[in-house]
Amino acid sequence: MSLTAEVKDELARLRVDKMSARKAEVAATLRFAGGLHIISGRIVIEAELDTGIAARRLRQAIHEVFGHTSEVIVVSGGALRRGNRYVVRVVKDGEALARQTGLLDSRGRPVRGLPPHVVNASLGDAVAAWRGAFLAHGSLTEPGRSSALEVTCPGPEAALALVGAARRLGIGAKAREVRGVDRVVIRDGDAIGAMLTRMGAHDAVMAWEERRMRREVRGTANRLANFDDANLRRSAQAAVAAGSRVERAFEILGEGVPGHLLKAGRLRLEHKEASLEELGQLSDPPLTKDAVAGRIRRLLAMADKKAAEQGIPDTESNLTQDMLDM
Repeated sequence: MSLTAEVKDELARLRVDKMSARKAEVAATLRFAGGLHIISGRIVIEAELDTGIAARRLRQAIHEVFGHTSEVIVVSGGALRRGNRYVVRVVKDGEALARQTGLLDSRGRPVRGLPPHVVNASLGDAVAAWRGAFLAHGSLTEPGRSSALEVTCPGPEAALALVGAARRLGIGAKAREVRGVDRVVIRDGDAIGAMLTRMGAHDAVMAWEERRMRREVRGTANRLANFDDANLRRSAQAAVAAGSRVERAFEILGEGVPGHLLKAGRLRLEHKEASLEELGQLSDPPLTKDAVAGRIRRLLAMADKKAAEQGIPDTESNLTQDMLDM
């Protein structure tokens, strides 16, 4: 089961006793999942949901809270949209339900955003509105770089109303239009967890946080591994370049190389990709990393000085373009 399906399944099973919260949830579900239609001069309400349990929850609330009956029509999935869709339809008392839920104002005009009694209600009702909107057209993507909790909205007014409800809950959400479709998006990981918790998806938020933590740990491990690999490559490349310079230093100095510098240089040539610390361990007696580096540095400086005096190529003349690009 996808994360979105897990959240919707849990929310659809959540028990809500407060009457105003149930009204706010129904109003938001109908606003975000449905619409008003006029059939034979009569107002009909339809709400299309993607899970059967959410459709049953809506039907039950319409009956228990508002006293109206409804029917469910199952629409089979096709090539463009997989999975069944469940259309909850209120025909007989459509206009009465529209007025009760605030989908129609006092003059009988359709409300473009959320009804005023939902927008100005308590924090609990704001949570209920978000729960209804998510059951209607919400989605939750896997934790990661593009993780998001998103609700597709019927218009910009509904999107702004949902953003305002989130702001009242202390959660940052943004309204945006993508390819002509209005959406409300929460991207911050902590804010997503807070909204899921507020809506009542406690099991789902634990699963989401676990996946989020696992992904962050894996990402940190990969970054450290890449960092270590890069350091190892740079060290090996620097060692090869130093070996090439040492080889040229021996050519310049001939037999006039002091013994301790000769020993350090030979170690560099014999172990071209070893680190300075490894060269120190191979020395007899063992040397510190700084001691090895100092001796090779003095060897190269001595050779470069002699090369300058004689007007011949110095130790860097042995470096190839590949070594310089490392």
